Amino acid sequence: MTSERFAVTAEPGPQPGAVVLSLAGELDHDTADTLRSALEERTGAVRILVDCEQLSFCDSTGLNVLLRARLRALEEGGRLELAALRPPVARMFEITGARTVFRVYEDVAEALTDHPAGG
Repeated sequence: MTSERFAVTAEPGPQPGAVVLSLAGELDHDTADTLRSALEERTGAVRILVDCEQLSFCDSTGLNVLLRARLRALEEGGRLELAALRPPVARMFEITGARTVFRVYEDVAEALTDHPAGG
């Protein structure tokens, strides 16, 4: 799924029910629906890993999409985690306090080797 400034690609994760969503570009008010749709298509996934390595910007709208998706995943017995937050995006998560509610990995490789219990 793509817009002019933002793209989401999905790949199955190494475990059954896992998916890796890779974000690229700018996640903001104008592009958030692309991510929202991609997340809704993964309803019921056991684990959604959001790869932010190519995400250059995230505003409060994008953050709220991720927070809502995390809550929905928890309600369904799954989890939503983040990997590879770049400094500008990491700062948004730190300033808002959202960094403390997500499990965040240094990179996708680290995340895919971790098998945490529960959410």
